[in-house]
Amino acid sequence: MPDSSQPPLRNISDTARWVATYRARETERDDALFRDPYARRLAGDQGEEIARAHAYAEQHSWPMVMRTYLFDELIAEEIAAGTDLIVNLAAGLDARPYRLTLPAALRWVEIDLPGIIAYKEQVLAGESLRCRLQRIPLDLLDVAARRAEFARVCRGATRAMVLTEGLLIYLTADEVASLARDLAGAGFQRWITDLASPALLDLMQREMSELVTQAGAPYQFAPADGPNFFRGCGWQPKDVRSTFRAAAQVHRLPSDLQAFAGYPDPPEPWKAPIPLSATVRLARD
Repeated sequence: MPDSSQPPLRNISDTARWVATYRARETERDDALFRDPYARRLAGDQGEEIARAHAYAEQHSWPMVMRTYLFDELIAEEIAAGTDLIVNLAAGLDARPYRLTLPAALRWVEIDLPGIIAYKEQVLAGESLRCRLQRIPLDLLDVAARRAEFARVCRGATRAMVLTEGLLIYLTADEVASLARDLAGAGFQRWITDLASPALLDLMQREMSELVTQAGAPYQFAPADGPNFFRGCGWQPKDVRSTFRAAAQVHRLPSDLQAFAGYPDPPEPWKAPIPLSATVRLARD
């Protein structure tokens, strides 16, 4: 049973349980956009407790569902294009190596903190994999260690891709730029990430700062120039998929937003005063 004397979100690793809860709920729908049969076990009771701890997060969980859906879509496209290595940074409780249709020869590497990796391996022990999986315990803020691991895992790959799902928003702009340069230097050719606009960051800081700050994981990164931020770090934006637009297309917008589904996207969405997010595919310069 959850310990009521502790806050529901105690550290950054607990955000993985939170997001897994939304994947579990989507999986349990009759019209699910994806199926993650491991999400409910991975989230546990604590995941539901975190999800219910804040009314705003409960009412606006659809972007997390859409993020998973869009990442799945882009991963499938990149594998079809010949990707033979996928490295998932801050992988959390993601179960894609178990649930997606993947080539058996694909190398999939998960990098995260030791505690979350140990928990995940315990819960998923004995489950069948769809590809070759390796897990590496590592603090991604240890710059020297991550550079060494990036160089090592990319060795021998023909087309290497990195995933950062739900990670960058917790970093500073300087930390993101440093990570971007390290990824480019290691030899990754594609990068799939999610990105918030400044207006969305402001909203999240107002509505959810108490929940995430108690875990020592405040929201920080939402560049004013959106995906163009990465141009100076060795990467070019190739594909930007609006969370809002995708949700409208697959009927996942909440009722209070349905009226806006037919509106055109603003000409400079990252500078617009409305909260927006996207899943972005980047290619190395």
